[in-house]
Amino acid sequence: MKSTALSETHISLGAKMVPFAGYNMPVSYEGINIEHETVRKAVGVFDVSHMGEFLLEGPKALELIQKVTSNDASKLLIGKAQYSCFPNETGGIVDDLIVYKIKEETYLLVVNASNIEKDWNHISKYNEVIGATLRDLSDEYSLLAIQGPKAVDAMQSLSSIDLSSIKFYNFVVGDFAGIEHVIISATGYTGSGGFEIYCKNTEVKQVWDKVLEAGAGFGIKPIGLAARDTLRLEMGYCLYGNDIDDTTSPLEAGLGWVTKFTKDFVNSKALAKEKEEGPKRKLIAFQMEEKGIPRSGYVILNEEGNEIGKVTSGTMSPSLSKGIGLGYVTTENSKVDSKIHIQIRKNQVPATIVKLPFYKS
Repeated sequence: MKSTALSETHISLGAKMVPFAGYNMPVSYEGINIEHETVRKAVGVFDVSHMGEFLLEGPKALELIQKVTSNDASKLLIGKAQYSCFPNETGGIVDDLIVYKIKEETYLLVVNASNIEKDWNHISKYNEVIGATLRDLSDEYSLLAIQGPKAVDAMQSLSSIDLSSIKFYNFVVGDFAGIEHVIISATGYTGSGGFEIYCKNTEVKQVWDKVLEAGAGFGIKPIGLAARDTLRLEMGYCLYGNDIDDTTSPLEAGLGWVTKFTKDFVNSKALAKEKEEGPKRKLIAFQMEEKGIPRSGYVILNEEGNEIGKVTSGTMSPSLSKGIGLGYVTTENSKVDSKIHIQIRKNQVPATIVKLPFYKS
């Protein structure tokens, strides 16, 4: 079991620790609903240092990224980030990721903790021919997510950079919490605004302490992974291993917007054919109409009671006080406003297919 540089800090704060993606991680401190509401209404800080970071450099760096990712990284300017995925050779997804353009010929790829080794092997296989300079920085770097509508005001005292000027999916490398050369990225997994801060493991304790100190007057709290999950689900953001995996295509998952057929990438011809013909199933969002919490693996039925798919993610939404979920159903049964049922134990509980996001600020 690996630990982040802040594991002892979380334990001292009374966090409930659980194994997650091979790391000992804080799942909650005060409770999911309190932590969820803190992020939606004020500001919270997550330790997500278990995420993986790969550095790609040199004249071949972009060529490698273009080959292994579905989005078009040639459109990236320095200081911009891009959401993307690694398609596999059989129509599924190796992982989803964020690509940062740090400098000309220097890119940072941020990948999911559970997939670090798998992603590294996948990229390395294609790099044997291309020959970019590739380094795994995952064990050297920490990542804090400072999220919520008060994040900019709460954190401004920690940096000489005008934080309000950093647009969504843009970043700067600058000073933060007394540390130079920190990546301050206007990204996140909550839908409530804020930043992600990349720094070295040796620096993260200082950053964490100063973040909590600067945010004290704004109601900042440390937030665990359980609230991270309810926050991302209210936005309809996919979670790797639940809503996307090696068997789900980007087109089925509603990730056509990051699948650009203006270039040749892994399995692009087969995916282009799938786009032309239309995927046979689609990822839908649904809201429960009666009491009941949908869970991963529950069967989805149409109005006639026939099985049409399965739930991939589900929870009781703290913001809406209703059961919400994502799941794959056959394309003909995927229309918004369609009435469906979720099989919860012996009951077929009514639900409605809805447009994302569930939560609108």
